[in-house]
Order: sequence, then structure tokens, then C-alpha cells
Amino acid sequence: MYDENNIFAKILRKEIPCDKVYEDEYSLFFNDINPQAKIHVLGIPKFPCANFSDFLKNADNHHISFFFKNVQLIISMLDLEEKGYRLISNTGEDGGQEVPHFHIHILAGEKIGNLR
Repeated sequence: MYDENNIFAKILRKEIPCDKVYEDEYSLFFNDINPQAKIHVLGIPKFPCANFSDFLKNADNHHISFFFKNVQLIISMLDLEEKGYRLISNTGEDGGQEVPHFHIHILAGEKIGNLR
């Protein structure tokens, strides 16, 4: 179930500021306030969706396509393609999801360690 008071919903409503990297009518990308790498950008769609499955079930193909094209746009804007990057989306308690709004982490700028 989607929580309208989660921090990303508040950021989308401009109740909480963010360090914006890119925004359009479909998505918002901003720097993580607790970065896990030299570059750590979060990307969120601009409609209520609790996790990846919820996003896919409730977004139309146009919104899904634009969101993921925007992920690629950020990767290109930050010139990450040559050196590499990691994309992460956590879902649920066992998956380590901390904010119940679907989001993508883009980690880069240094060698990213192995996951356990």
C-alpha cells in the first residue's frame, strides 16, 4: 500500500527540498542525501507507486518507457557509460526498501563493491 506521507511523496509535493539533477513531467532525479558512492542519484516516477511491481502494474507503457529512458539520460548526462555504474531498486523489507515509493539508485564514480 502506498503511503502518501513518505519522504519521496513530500519531495514531489515540494514540501521537502532536494538536490535536483533532472526533472520533467514523468520523473525526478536527485542526489541521495546519504550517498553510498561518489555519485549516487535517485530516480523516482511522479505518481504514487510503492515498488517496482506496483510501478509496472499501474503505469502505462508511455510512462514506463519515459522513466527508463530518463534513467539512461541521467547516465549519459553524468558521463557514466564508459567507466560503469550500478542500478539498484530495492523492494520490500527483505529487499532493503526504506522508502515505500518506487525508485532507482544510480551508483557510480568509483569501483562499487560486491553485494553480499
